[in-house]
Amino acid sequence: MKPHHFFNIFEEERQLYTLNLVPGKKVYDEKLVQRDGKEYREWNPRKSKLAAAILKGIGQIGVRPGDVVLYLGASSGTTPSHVSDILGKEGFMFALDFAPRVVRDLVFLCEERKNMCPLLADANHPEEYASSICEVDFLYQDIAQRNQAEIFIRNVDLFLKKGGFAMLCVKARSVDVAAYPHDIYKKMKRQLEEKYTLIDWKELDPFEKDHCVFLVKKK
Repeated sequence: MKPHHFFNIFEEERQLYTLNLVPGKKVYDEKLVQRDGKEYREWNPRKSKLAAAILKGIGQIGVRPGDVVLYLGASSGTTPSHVSDILGKEGFMFALDFAPRVVRDLVFLCEERKNMCPLLADANHPEEYASSICEVDFLYQDIAQRNQAEIFIRNVDLFLKKGGFAMLCVKARSVDVAAYPHDIYKKMKRQLEEKYTLIDWKELDPFEKDHCVFLVKKK
């Protein structure tokens, strides 16, 4: 097991791992690995777009230990749990989703992971949860809606600190099922570059078909 060049991420035989914040506990069906008295969680790139982006060679991910994070579209907590590992005990994450059943699962996850807080809310309306969230160092969005770029911009402008990083996961078919994915990516790239500094972007094939991620920095 050797450290990856990104903080608190490790690799062994071309597979990514994070150091388990809650030893002995799985979040999904990931493999737990013991090395030198420490426990690591296998990070599956087919179940996590952030892991896929790392394996596709994205130049930066923007999140580091001790950061405060807003995660939009947390779902059942697969990727958020690995971000929780990266943040460590000094960091903190607001994990937001609008589906009550999903947030119920997040509540159980957050009871074990003390650096996470579940939030039942609609990311389309950040003003409704603005009083519950502080300024954040990093924002991550994985929401499969037609207006996903607008949701991202609205939340970045409201919550991300100046100089902070934000990652947008784009599902092309959710934006326009009939359009060519590359055309959608180009349009979103222009849209993001008008407001932020674009650090990098990667398509996620073969891990996720018709998906890409953008990493931006707030000016």
